[in-house]
This record gives sequence, C-alpha cells and structure tokens, in this order.
Amino acid sequence: MTKKTDLSKSDNPIAVEDGIVIGNVYNKYESKNPIARHLLSGFFASFDELLKLSAARDVHEVGCGEGHLSARIRAHGCKVRGSDFSVQIVEQARQLQNDDIEFTARSIYDLNSDSDSAELVVCCEVLEHLEEPKAALTKLVDVCEQWCILSVPREPIWSYMNLARGKYWSDFGNTPGHVQRWSSKAFIALVQDHFEVVEIRRPLPWTMVLCRSKDS
Repeated sequence: MTKKTDLSKSDNPIAVEDGIVIGNVYNKYESKNPIARHLLSGFFASFDELLKLSAARDVHEVGCGEGHLSARIRAHGCKVRGSDFSVQIVEQARQLQNDDIEFTARSIYDLNSDSDSAELVVCCEVLEHLEEPKAALTKLVDVCEQWCILSVPREPIWSYMNLARGKYWSDFGNTPGHVQRWSSKAFIALVQDHFEVVEIRRPLPWTMVLCRSKDS
C-alpha cells in the first residue's frame, strides 16, 4: 500500500534532501522516553539474535542513516560499512561514529555487486521510505553474498501507536516520509519473492526477517 505524506502538515520539523525525508523524524536512538526505550530494546534484542544466527563477519548496512546500527554491528566484532543516499546524513554518520566504519553516499538503487557486496547486508527502516521497494530488493539480492536482515514498521500497529501518542493525526498516524505500509504477512510475502526467509521476528512495532540468498 502506498501512502503519500504532506510534509507541510507534519508534527515535527522535517529534514528533506532531493524531495525525500532524511534521517529520523523521531530520534528513537537517543530518546529518554521509557516506552520508546523499551520498544527499541526489543528491536535491538531481535536484531542481535539474527546477527548472531547469520555468523557473518563482513557487513554492509544499506540506508545506514546516522550510523547508530552500524556502530552496534561493529561492537559485535564485525567489519562493517554503511551507505545512504543522503550526503547530509552520511556526513553526520562520519562525525558521530567510529572512524573505522566507512560511510558512503550512495542510493540503494545504485548498489553495485562489484563494490558493495557483503556476506551480510542489513537494510532496516529503509524500504518503507522507497517509491520502488521491489527494485530496491532486487539490488539487495545483487549485493547479498549470503545473508540479509530487513526490517520495516508493522502496520497498522505502527500508525495506531503514533495516534495513541497524539502524532500525525492528519495522516492517520503515518510517519512523515513513509510511502509504503505493510502488515507482517504482506511484507514477508514481498521478501519471499526475492529471498529465502529463514527467521522471522516481530518486536513491537516492527517486522524483522533474516533472509538467505536463493543462490547461496
């Protein structure tokens, strides 16, 4: 389901680059809200579990944002690099995170198997922002040597939770910049067209999957 968001009516100042919302509209990584911190803890617990199951040591985070997840992957002892389409956000990641993480400004649609491939490709909280998620998944298949971890907001729970905290009423709870909205069932079906889904996690309010390349 595709949902257009009117940025002029959003509840918070929105950073936009090339007409696309960049960064985190709500900075969940640094939130002091105990509920937000509890939810993020569940996200991290699921992610850490899937990262461990992959046993990967070479990781490329696609759509890395400010690099918070890349830093977490690095803390697990992996060699990690990150890419994001936004030049502004990549510069923030370089300033915020460890110098031994390489961050590159590159669109997911421009990924190249010669230079961007990795044993594990991570793409979390990205696909919901894209007008062409199927094309993006095709690119992820190209650069995934073996494993891929994907996550998206779980709808309609995500939007209901936004409404419950009084946010984004004019867009029925849809977060600014989210142009795709998937239930767990719909997202898993989409991913299965491109990857073999090995493990599924549903940390509230996300859907997260560990996938394997069909050619691996």
